[in-house]
Amino acid sequence: MTIPSQMKRLQIEAPGLAVWKDAPVPTPGPGEVLVRIHAVATCPHWDLHIFGGQPMFPGQSLEYPYLPGQPGHEAVGEVVALGPDVTSPRVGASVAVFRDTGRRPQGCYAQFNVSRAEDLLEVPATLAAADIASLELAMCVETSFQQLARLGGIAGRRIGLSGLGPAGLVAVQLARAHGAAEVTCFDPVAERRALASSLGAHRTLAPDAATWPASRETHALDDAIDLTGVPASIEFLMDRTRRCVTLFGVLREDVRFTTRHLFGPGLLLMGYGDHNRVAAETALRFIVEGKLRLAPLITHTLPFTRYAEGVDLLRRKEAIKILFDPWL
Repeated sequence: MTIPSQMKRLQIEAPGLAVWKDAPVPTPGPGEVLVRIHAVATCPHWDLHIFGGQPMFPGQSLEYPYLPGQPGHEAVGEVVALGPDVTSPRVGASVAVFRDTGRRPQGCYAQFNVSRAEDLLEVPATLAAADIASLELAMCVETSFQQLARLGGIAGRRIGLSGLGPAGLVAVQLARAHGAAEVTCFDPVAERRALASSLGAHRTLAPDAATWPASRETHALDDAIDLTGVPASIEFLMDRTRRCVTLFGVLREDVRFTTRHLFGPGLLLMGYGDHNRVAAETALRFIVEGKLRLAPLITHTLPFTRYAEGVDLLRRKEAIKILFDPWL
């Protein structure tokens, strides 16, 4: 294809103000490729925090105008140009961004973007954008299962998941794909519990102590993943899990590890791992095999010109993920 000199990209210029404006098409440097972006899925916490004027991680500074094209990073597109010495992926390949280093000058909320070749995976061209745009999220969640694999994995075990946002709904499917004998999910929103059931959860419950009394012995979970980062959610799992609770959600407050977690045997509280290609390749394999479906998480498709409307849908919990099309 002929690559234009100009494109459109999104920039958050101030909290609550996003502008869709002209910019030059970037040129790939050594080790980089230029991708024509077909679609970008929201990463709700990133979008809600940055558009709302709050840093994503505690203690970080936040300046506006925010980096152009950011915080878009769950993207799928086509390689249209290669930087010096790059031979793979080839021009014309369908690719998904599986890792965002945060170091590139522009994010994926744009019609074209430059990515490091090593941060892309070639994906089947037959997959619709909704099926694959959120590969980066699937890689992130798979990293938590890699953490549990260090303890022997979850095959044949009773697994608990707290929080049924996009990451939790991916975790339901990955737990089944990794052979969990039973997947129990906790979330206060009935509609999300219903969606988790349709995606393979064996049991879904509100996080209610009366419904599931605290015990690390009777009817306890073998392992659990918290996908909220909320101390009350993490401690709910800790009081009902035998071996390990691993953390996926961004932790903003202290969690209490007390005497009741110390014995019988002692509970492990495990942090997050590193983003990596093996996790992305595992997630992609499950997608191709039909064990991981990302399209059910996409509840709306919008043009970037309606970005503020999309974030408002996320804020009101009327959307799970939004797929933005830069060409509408």
